[in-house]
Amino acid sequence: MSDDTIFHKIIRREIPATIVYEDEYLIAFRDIAPQAPVHVLFVPKVAVPTLNDLQPSQAEVLGRLAIAAADYAKREGFAEDGYRIVMNCNGDAGQTVFQIHLHLLAGAPLGRFGTPH
Repeated sequence: MSDDTIFHKIIRREIPATIVYEDEYLIAFRDIAPQAPVHVLFVPKVAVPTLNDLQPSQAEVLGRLAIAAADYAKREGFAEDGYRIVMNCNGDAGQTVFQIHLHLLAGAPLGRFGTPH
């Protein structure tokens, strides 16, 4: 598994990003090409290229991403209005960085923003 994606470079602080959350398991930062008024990426620090590569023993990785996204939505005050979380798997689904990640989109009613890549 590759740990040399743009996301891993952000984790290692080799390239800048607007980081909004980090703990020992994951990092969250604003998308550089947002598809909604709020567009944050939640990325695990363990290298997993696609959802297809995630092993049953790594189920906690997805749970941590989802909980971190929900906590962020609550903390930022838009949880009650609503938000969308999206994960893409491989090219036909729009995955362009091959490290699993969760998109959190919010700040506009459903359908008023596009599909994240």
